[in-house]
Amino acid sequence: MTTTDPATPRAGGQDAARVLRVLVADDQELVRAGFRLILEAAGLAVVGEAADGAEAVALAAAERADVVLMDIRMTTLGACGPDAVSCLVAARPSMTGILM
Repeated sequence: MTTTDPATPRAGGQDAARVLRVLVADDQELVRAGFRLILEAAGLAVVGEAADGAEAVALAAAERADVVLMDIRMTTLGACGPDAVSCLVAARPSMTGILM
């Protein structure tokens, strides 16, 4: 489980409070790191990385993620099983889940 403080202002001097907060969930560390690089280069705040569905649900709520980018074929989805995205949205209704 990895979290990051998104207090760094977005490129172009935009207010950090308006930066989209993204959580990356994938069971492969290298894939998570790659998505983190891409998202941060685009000016988004990656607030955490999760290695399974249960960790994603807990982190999304704790870090108040706006979006969760989740691997639909993770080997371990956790307690929510294939419905991890439903659990994520139930825990934080304003959040968007994106399956990859």
